[in-house]
Amino acid sequence: MSDLRGKTLFITGASRGIGLAIALRAARDGANVAIAAKSGVPNPKLPGTIHTAAAAVDAAGGQGLALQCDIREEDQVQAAVAATVARFGGIDILVNNASAIWLKGALETPMKRFDLMQQVNSRGSFLCAQHCLPHLLQAANPHILTLAPPPNLDPKWWGPHTGYTLAKMGMSFVTLGLAAEFGPQGVAVNALWPRTVIATDALKMIPGVHVEGCRTPEILADAAHAVLTTPSAGFSGNFLIDEALLRARGVTDFSRYAVDPSQPLLPDLFLDDPELEEALRR
Repeated sequence: MSDLRGKTLFITGASRGIGLAIALRAARDGANVAIAAKSGVPNPKLPGTIHTAAAAVDAAGGQGLALQCDIREEDQVQAAVAATVARFGGIDILVNNASAIWLKGALETPMKRFDLMQQVNSRGSFLCAQHCLPHLLQAANPHILTLAPPPNLDPKWWGPHTGYTLAKMGMSFVTLGLAAEFGPQGVAVNALWPRTVIATDALKMIPGVHVEGCRTPEILADAAHAVLTTPSAGFSGNFLIDEALLRARGVTDFSRYAVDPSQPLLPDLFLDDPELEEALRR
């Protein structure tokens, strides 16, 4: 499978950032893309809505469907999945991209924020999979791709922000479980994580983060495309890193993904690789 022409993707949190980049990459193949996100009206702090994203998908050569959906609410997820199937006839791919972040310690984490991260990240990923799977099981090359890191129990990743780490690792463990259950049934269930920090509009709102040392969302879009065009049979339970995957697929020049190629890159969270950290700073 070389492209996603005619495939239907259900992407959460796709009104901007990484989710939108994945949507536009699929759209260039002629895919159908359901944009499932909360952003129904413009946000003064964050650009993009489900409507602008769907229009961008149309302009890129695909067919976009704007779906206002809070993935914490089961009835909204059920309705969004039903609307996607009604419009496009099925679902071939689920991309669990939506995620909430709060990089603070325990005493600085309000329970409202803690609950939000758990509900959106792990619970939301499970809920979307639960409602998409009946349709994925009927698809020719079904995939679930979740933006989550390799499981990591090193305390250095837990101490600084237990709530966020728990939420992201929850997505990873959901991936493990669904891969074990549905991989044998032909559904490719995998996770994808960036080797370096990705410059998104949400990231710019975090104090102390400088996007000059980041890569653009397009590297994850290209890596996701490589995953989603892989035959699903026997391809499940993998925790893939964007750069490593693209190198394995023949990509050698990564400079085009850098926000500022002259700046050292920032390794992303949850990756234990001292050689990588040193190489990225050269």
